[in-house]
Amino acid sequence: MLATVVHGLKDFRAEEVPDPVLVHPTDAIVKVAAACVCGSDLWPYRGVNGVPVGKHMGHEFVGTVTEVGDAVTGLTPGDFVIAPFAGSCGTCVNCRNGIFTSCENVVWWGGANADGTMNDGAQGEFVRVPFADATLVTAPAPESEDQLKDLLTLSDVFGTGHHAAVSAGVGPDTTVAVVGDGAVGLSAVLAAKRLGARHVIALSTHAPRQAVAREFGADEVLALRGDDAVAAVRERTSGVGADVVLECVGTQQAMDQAIASTRPGGAVGFVGVPAGGSTIPVRSLFGTNVRVTGGVAPVRAYIPDLLEDVVAGRIHPGRVFDLVLPLADVAEAYAAMDERRAIKVMLVP
Repeated sequence: MLATVVHGLKDFRAEEVPDPVLVHPTDAIVKVAAACVCGSDLWPYRGVNGVPVGKHMGHEFVGTVTEVGDAVTGLTPGDFVIAPFAGSCGTCVNCRNGIFTSCENVVWWGGANADGTMNDGAQGEFVRVPFADATLVTAPAPESEDQLKDLLTLSDVFGTGHHAAVSAGVGPDTTVAVVGDGAVGLSAVLAAKRLGARHVIALSTHAPRQAVAREFGADEVLALRGDDAVAAVRERTSGVGADVVLECVGTQQAMDQAIASTRPGGAVGFVGVPAGGSTIPVRSLFGTNVRVTGGVAPVRAYIPDLLEDVVAGRIHPGRVFDLVLPLADVAEAYAAMDERRAIKVMLVP
């Protein structure tokens, strides 16, 4: 089958690799209908967090079950499924608490399991899914490319933006600022409006992303960064800062901006994957009672609720996909996102 393999710095290629086979009785094989490139995939692409030569890339996919192990009871071949960006056993204490990304047997696509078995990356034609019953969520098969895009966002970016908003307490009457205009940041705008935020400020200097932010419900879009953005957010919030700021980038500058834009007693919801390490000013937080909350999103917990609105057509988070390419052109997909020629690229095997 065709899959994305890392060969070096900014050298990610689609090439032939062995087809997956069932290893454990709890496994399923999924034929990928669509996968995508994530903003966090750009960190290894750029060498920020090292370049894992030989790794199979991708952690977001939807598709159709083609084969199941003997112990799989909730899935049958032909089911259309959404795969969260991390697999989970569903039975350990962390899964029972709803923090599926801290599963004691967590499955990272493209990584190794505790028993030494390797997992397929999502950017491939097929994926073996461990703990299939607990990991995969069945959904109505999409009838259009737009529906396929909407469903694909539930594997990561929309659930991650939702996690930022939920963690920080977005609700009716809250003012929200969103730092970051990638797919997660734009999803956070949509999530905040869905949760009833009174006023949402999106921060973006890129016209196509500004347009999506407005479509997703942003009340204001400010083409500012850093100290200028902090000053503008404070000016629009009675001089004190937003009730909630959602940090969807993962850099030190973004975290500093988010904290400085939050009113005393407010909250920062952070979901940006940290790049190169970042710190938070504990003494400043102590003095202002600003909470910093969030982290890696347990999207498996959110999929059923978000899926209901997607299937009903009440929201269309798939608008973040502004470029669709065949899997064979994955090198161009990474380049387009790295060069900000695309917000998010959907890959079709």
